[in-house]
Amino acid sequence: MEKLHFIKTLSIEDFKAQQGVEKIEVKQNTQTGKCFLIYGLETGPVSEKFLNGGITNPVISQVCSPETGEVFFMLHQRGEGGAPTIATL
Repeated sequence: MEKLHFIKTLSIEDFKAQQGVEKIEVKQNTQTGKCFLIYGLETGPVSEKFLNGGITNPVISQVCSPETGEVFFMLHQRGEGGAPTIATL
């Protein structure tokens, strides 16, 4: 799978306000073991790091799959987009 193209990244609170939802639920598919998020009537993937406690600063990004052209929201750790942070000011 090719790397996803990140369109925009939002804090959890900004995402909830933009989508008009009060809560975001993270659930796990019992057959695949993969986690997914539910917001309102929509769903989206969750980073595999979620299950091992690797998400300490969660954000939700709108991303596009270069393989399919599909655009969706994904929950992940801030800074997980592939570019290393060299400074925080």
